[in-house]
Amino acid sequence: MKGDPLLNKAAQLAKRREFESALKILKDEEDRYNGSFRYYYLYAVICLHSGSFVEALEFFRYARQIKGKDPKTLLGLAVLYLKRMNTVQAVDFYLDALEIDPKNRIAKKALSVIKENSASEALSEWINPKRIAKLYPPIPAPAVSLKTIINIGLILAAAVSLTLTVLMLTDVIKNPFKREQRPTQDFILTSEERNYPVETGGVYRYILTRDQAINLYERALSFFTSYRDEAAKVNLNRILESNASEGLKGRARLLLDNMDIPGFENFNRQDNPSFTAVNGEPFVYRNVHVIWTGMATNVEITDEYTRFDFLVGYDTRRTLEGIVPVIFYSPVSINIERPLDVLGRIVLTPQSEIRLEGVAIHQSGRLEN
Repeated sequence: MKGDPLLNKAAQLAKRREFESALKILKDEEDRYNGSFRYYYLYAVICLHSGSFVEALEFFRYARQIKGKDPKTLLGLAVLYLKRMNTVQAVDFYLDALEIDPKNRIAKKALSVIKENSASEALSEWINPKRIAKLYPPIPAPAVSLKTIINIGLILAAAVSLTLTVLMLTDVIKNPFKREQRPTQDFILTSEERNYPVETGGVYRYILTRDQAINLYERALSFFTSYRDEAAKVNLNRILESNASEGLKGRARLLLDNMDIPGFENFNRQDNPSFTAVNGEPFVYRNVHVIWTGMATNVEITDEYTRFDFLVGYDTRRTLEGIVPVIFYSPVSINIERPLDVLGRIVLTPQSEIRLEGVAIHQSGRLEN
């Protein structure tokens, strides 16, 4: 909330337990903060402390879609499931929070309470508003005013900037804005793999020459070192579907095993393939992550999963590129009246049909005209 007067004002009101006023300020600006983790978390935690548990669950889920590993968000989801006596789901969230923040006192206390009151009757007796409120994640404190920050910054900025610059240039400390180069020693081709990169004979989806096979792998490795994993996957999938040697395919699989799952905040949009591209050549996009925009229909939500048919490109309600089934292995809040962005991994059925395994969702704040 640093530097945002409106969110600071809402936090100040909530700290004074003026929950209704705080929520009104936030509700009036919902469209403005669409996709903002700070807004969703603040709205959720104020709802939780004020007793609006349905809205709290909805907005904690929004926050988790943006930052899946935020421990305070996980605490909020956990305590809401604990209130429902769903201890299995609550424990999962508390364990996730401890994995990220091993010293988290709230998660440790909650797990201890669940362990000591393992019987449903005992846990039900333990849960009362005063006790369970101690397991709520805190309302964020209002940030320091912008004027104060500027005054302090003017005094310290020059000295700190100069000191850090000197230390980073001399490698005394690491540059926090510079990504570490990914190690590549385990992925460099051996002499044999370079000399014999393709097989002769057999039936393959793609037939590559020796130079083509090596170039595809080298290009993929270059993308990998630049943190462009999705572009690298396309090249590696082409190798796996080709007459490349088993040695080269083994290197490709090893490289694929070392790639990261992207989020909305770090997804490289230049490597985002269109539905048309994927539909035309699905095998080279297997396991590639995409962000597609459209509308959801036929939504089915349970405690274990969320399924829906995704109308890709239909966010303006003018053009439909295709219909793709999507599954999230958790309950996800979806408004079928609003467009949404889906970040998902492409999977193929035995019939080579496209499916998306969901990673996260951004729901727009209003319908497009």
